[in-house]
Amino acid sequence: MSAQTSHYDSDALPTDTVDVVVVGGGAAGLNGALMLARSRRSVIVIDSGTPRNAPAEAMHGFIVLDGTPPPEILQRGREQVRQYGGRIVFGEVTGAEAAALSADGDLRFTVTLADGRTLTARRVLVATGLRDVLPEVPGLAEHWGHSVVHCPYCHGWEVRDEPIGILATGPLSVHHAWLFRQLTDDLIYFARGTDLDSEIRARFAARGIRVVETDVREVVNDTDGTLVGVGLADGTLVERRVLAVATRMEARTEGLDGLKLPMEDLPDNMGRRFASAMAGTTEIPGVWVAGNAADPAAQVGASAAAGALAGSHINAMLATADTDAALASAQKATG
Repeated sequence: MSAQTSHYDSDALPTDTVDVVVVGGGAAGLNGALMLARSRRSVIVIDSGTPRNAPAEAMHGFIVLDGTPPPEILQRGREQVRQYGGRIVFGEVTGAEAAALSADGDLRFTVTLADGRTLTARRVLVATGLRDVLPEVPGLAEHWGHSVVHCPYCHGWEVRDEPIGILATGPLSVHHAWLFRQLTDDLIYFARGTDLDSEIRARFAARGIRVVETDVREVVNDTDGTLVGVGLADGTLVERRVLAVATRMEARTEGLDGLKLPMEDLPDNMGRRFASAMAGTTEIPGVWVAGNAADPAAQVGASAAAGALAGSHINAMLATADTDAALASAQKATG
């Protein structure tokens, strides 16, 4: 699930080779670009304008910016990157691959946009984020980010004391129940065919969490579109004001197949992410990943920090490459 943000002014795509192209204009991508631009690197952010948290009214759990609408955070981030000479290009990446090495042996990558334009960069930072895949329950998706939530730390305070329902999707949903029970005394666990052993059931009973075994048929709205409950397969309506769902989290890989980045599955069928190591390095030389594309559990603050770390690491590697090239040129000049 993702939503298109309003279109904003796009910078011109340069025709010469840039130091770094950042694919993704969320917290990770913008903070990585900020670190690079402040180090006087030529950096271009390609942003499709579809952030994961677009449906949310506010971002929470990040000191100083707590309660700020996500579009405002991104707007301020773009302005700050541009302040140091970075460019933000509104567009969709449809292709990315390694290109021929430069004359001095440095890496090169070609990135292609949906409108056919291309860009050549020395290094690539992938910060595409992820896509939340909701269970196929009629009426569920329309409330995503409002009455249907996934993170107790992002949305929990705002739904405290409400009648909350957990729509089970797998083992993680049991953990969800403990966290949301902290926020309300009125919690129902809709098992949806998932297994609950006797120990879990005893723990649920001890915390006053009611379990509904009957399968869920649909999400039911009031006449004004407000979520009022869950319709069961037997026709029963269970009144709820909020539903919590552990989504399947899929790293956004569109247009990046040519980079041949390794992927890995998350435990308990929770999704897939790009495999990475320290500072977002990958098995592909010259390519880094940061944010939810590599760490699906990361909130905005953690994603921004990962982007900053990756950006500083990329700058350090470029500094080494620049020095190697300068030394080789000096040695050639002196014979």
